[in-house]
Amino acid sequence: MGRAGTGAGGAAAVAGPFLLLLLARPPPAAAGDSRRSDAWLVSELFSQTPQQLSFYSWYGSAKLFRFRVPPDTILLRWLLQVSRRGGPLCTDVKITVHFRYGAPPVVNPLNTSFPENTSVPLSFHMQMLLSTMLQSNASVNVSHPAPGDWFVAAHLPPSSQKIQLKGFVPSCVYVFQPDMLVLRVAEVSVLEPDMPLPQTLSLSRPSYLKVFVPEFTRELLLELQDCASNGSQACLVRLAVGSVTLPYDFRRVLSCAGRPLPCRLLLHSPPWDQWLQVMAESLAGPHITVTLNAVATLTACRPWTVSTQHLLQGSPNQSRNASNGPQDPVCSGGAGGPSCLMSYPVLREDMDVVSVRFRPLDRVSVLVQPDMPSVLRLYLNTGMDSGGSLTVSLRANKTTVMNSTLVVACVNAASAFLGFNASHNCTTAFFQGHLLTLSTTSWQANLIVPFPETENWYLSLQLVCPENPEECEQAVVHVETTLYLVPCVNDCGPYGQCLLLRRHGYLYAGCSCKAGWRGWSCTDNSTAQTVAQQTVATLLLTLSNLVFLAPIAVSVQRAFLVEAFVYAYTMFFSTFYHACDQPGEAVLCILNYDTLQYCDFLGSEVSIWVTILCMARLKAVLKYVLFLLGTLLIAMSLQLDRRGAWNMMGPCLFALVIMVSMWVYRCGRRRHCYPTSWRRWAFYLLPGISMVTVAVVIYAFMMTSDNYYYTHSLWHMLVAGSVAFLLPPCEGHTEPWACVQRLPCHYQICRNDREELYAVT
Repeated sequence: MGRAGTGAGGAAAVAGPFLLLLLARPPPAAAGDSRRSDAWLVSELFSQTPQQLSFYSWYGSAKLFRFRVPPDTILLRWLLQVSRRGGPLCTDVKITVHFRYGAPPVVNPLNTSFPENTSVPLSFHMQMLLSTMLQSNASVNVSHPAPGDWFVAAHLPPSSQKIQLKGFVPSCVYVFQPDMLVLRVAEVSVLEPDMPLPQTLSLSRPSYLKVFVPEFTRELLLELQDCASNGSQACLVRLAVGSVTLPYDFRRVLSCAGRPLPCRLLLHSPPWDQWLQVMAESLAGPHITVTLNAVATLTACRPWTVSTQHLLQGSPNQSRNASNGPQDPVCSGGAGGPSCLMSYPVLREDMDVVSVRFRPLDRVSVLVQPDMPSVLRLYLNTGMDSGGSLTVSLRANKTTVMNSTLVVACVNAASAFLGFNASHNCTTAFFQGHLLTLSTTSWQANLIVPFPETENWYLSLQLVCPENPEECEQAVVHVETTLYLVPCVNDCGPYGQCLLLRRHGYLYAGCSCKAGWRGWSCTDNSTAQTVAQQTVATLLLTLSNLVFLAPIAVSVQRAFLVEAFVYAYTMFFSTFYHACDQPGEAVLCILNYDTLQYCDFLGSEVSIWVTILCMARLKAVLKYVLFLLGTLLIAMSLQLDRRGAWNMMGPCLFALVIMVSMWVYRCGRRRHCYPTSWRRWAFYLLPGISMVTVAVVIYAFMMTSDNYYYTHSLWHMLVAGSVAFLLPPCEGHTEPWACVQRLPCHYQICRNDREELYAVT
């Protein structure tokens, strides 16, 4: 199995190259073993580009790595390295690393529930602590790993509910990089069926064999014959068959010491169409050799294949209509004894990315009998099918299922389960399958397997009568099968979005949930919002923008028309942006979401910009030039980084510098504090500044994902209300436009006493 160990960051960083060199070298030969050569072991190193880790909120937060372990590997070592980049304010953090063979690991750090009828595959995981050191290293060893795809997923702890402003919190970057070092055997003997293979074992060098298991193999018998140790008939040998797939070790290990000869190991339903690893190692002393003959015997299961000859002929008169109801299959089989299973040809229909449909050729239902299992093979061995979810749905006709009859179904990877007459545990030689049953009380069964392993999967069904076997003699049941590989189960439901993720050329899918729903398929409603809560949240976030009517009215009354239009723009787009930003059912989008968000952010920052400049009492020409220049710069900065804190703080600070400078200039020129009226300070400026201060505190320190609807609505009202208090009053009581001179060409040149503007009418 796997062994994990974590070393200190600095020491491990120095020892890393020496560790690689030591592992790359084969073990030293035993004394006196002159025949041993170091060329029988080969080491290989594989690496991938590092990725920046994220705090976990959904499956897309985990960073995935995909490695391919070559055949004949006897030792796999993961070399894990985590580094941190950031200031001294970065805190200690635990990085969780998951390992799984054949498919991405299914992780659940939030302890949410899975959909009903889901079989959750386990994965091996470990944690790495990154404390004061800037780097941490660890390693995981796997002896005799299964060849093929191995996946590594890493993530930080679950994300905090607090909404943090970008630029106000320390920027801590955690980078994770795994390396894979393998040690494989260059000399592997092929064990032919029914042909004895002589082997000589020593303590320093075991014997590595492999045998190919063809499809429809019922049993594999391994025998060690003529076993002798220095002339003695004692068979001091340990036999290990199979490979390790974390977190499981399904290898079959048999110690032949003290057992009657020949030493035998029987495997039922071994993996089909694969090479099976076999290792024989000596249990004798260091200078004792063991000789033996290894024999592999395969017991084939002749399939009774449903004929598809009428499909290949292409004659319209011989075609079948599946809608005419269930029909008994036309079967064919060669000579060689009775059949032990009924094999149904299955059509694989690729519909989209990580989306496949399986169905029996030209049939709706599968005939299930009591004397032999019916087997369907699902082709999921392309290497690109493990990123979705396998859904199996079985349905039997109520009238065809008797009182005491059961339809037992097993879904297995690598090989089909054929031992229904002995047990119903769906266990093959190395894997535990998934059990489904149909009866009179439960005539429908469903199964969901997230991220199925890259293998050929098999669905085997048989009719059994545990109480009265005589009822099954003439009984048959037609079972309708619905077999799909989908990216997300039920497309993540109404409160989730199925997103396609990519790591290099590998594609996989995950659900991003909303409105408080959680879980693998967004089916966990433990923290979900009701429709009433969603409606209240939408109304709060949208109607709170109506407070902008107050600064709009004040601006119009005081002839600040440009400012009034800016506030109206902000109120409009903030209202409809928050109406579109809702995660639940109370959603209204009048434009593209990204467009609404950009316009809302732009209006908010430009409103602050024009308000402070208006308080500075600049000359009209200079003020409007700064209005336009600031708007263009804000639009550019939002395009570069929409959520950066300095996009708002930069214009605010610059505008405040201008305002303070103008106020100080007026104070020095008039020899009096500006603004001069204490009523202006007491009833307008101080209340407005207090409202802005409270709004900033709420926005920066109190806003979380749970209270966002209330705190952000309060932010809307405080900011909009403060603008109505902070806008400066009118300076005079003259008419805005006074025509001071009549031109001889019937035009008038008019001057605005407030703004010192001129117009020709």
